[in-house]
Amino acid sequence: MARKMGFDEGETGKVAIVVTEAATNLVKHGGGGEVLLRPLQSGDCAGLEVIAIDRGRGIPNIEESLRDGHSTSGTAGSGLGAIARLSGSYDLYSNPGKGTAILSRFWLSREQRAKPPIEVDGFSIAIAGEQVCGDDWIVHHSPDGCTILAVDGLGHGLPAADAAREAIQAFEENLTKPAAFVMEAIHARLRSTRGAAAALAIIDQDAQTLRFIGVGNIAAVILRDEGNRHLVSMSGTMGHNVRAIREFCYPWSSQSVLVMHSDGISARWDLMSYPGLLRRTPGVIAAVLYRDMARTRDDATVIIARPRGIAA
Repeated sequence: MARKMGFDEGETGKVAIVVTEAATNLVKHGGGGEVLLRPLQSGDCAGLEVIAIDRGRGIPNIEESLRDGHSTSGTAGSGLGAIARLSGSYDLYSNPGKGTAILSRFWLSREQRAKPPIEVDGFSIAIAGEQVCGDDWIVHHSPDGCTILAVDGLGHGLPAADAAREAIQAFEENLTKPAAFVMEAIHARLRSTRGAAAALAIIDQDAQTLRFIGVGNIAAVILRDEGNRHLVSMSGTMGHNVRAIREFCYPWSSQSVLVMHSDGISARWDLMSYPGLLRRTPGVIAAVLYRDMARTRDDATVIIARPRGIAA
């Protein structure tokens, strides 16, 4: 994947070492697990993301484990230290007795770019046995916030993926239009497909608002100090029967965190049961939710958004 994306031999070698060390840790310390790989796109800059997750015994002392030469299994002990050192960016969360999530990113360009005010990360994972995922999502950043679309094509496999792809294209073609118009355009575009659930979230950091339109079973929750706020979605299927396309407006603050996910993720999660998790990057938060809450009978999508530099 790194070679196809255009990474040179040196950077490709770094990717190989990080993936090898992460997978080795899963086997030796995690009792097995998953390695998730995906291409990244941030403006004109492309990159590669590696996430390793397990439900093992966790890391009792992360700082010590990151030190090169430390080992609990009699090996050279370069695993976590090598991952942190070789990655373009890196994050880790470990909960003793519950497992570990490691995120590593590599970028084709080291050019410094202005970072958007809202950090957004997530991924879509196909159900076992399928080559394509019927879920999809996309984010468009703006100077004062971002717009996120999450789509869950009906069922799974190629027909569901076709519906999700059409929804994403309709979104991109109508970015400058009002939110309700965008959802109407997606609804019209999906008439020739099997249909989908979809949710559109527009975060305005300056106005301190989150506007939301949902149709179907995409769950969305704002985590706040005063308690979680579940966002309202209307019943129906985009492309077929939609009762109403209605926009709701919710308060948003510098401490808010948005969680969006398809029904391939159980809604019975509680991030407060993971001490310190909300201090980690959105990608690591999404990885832990997927690891512990994914249902095996459907595609799964998790998206996390929060203001940059949040002090959880």
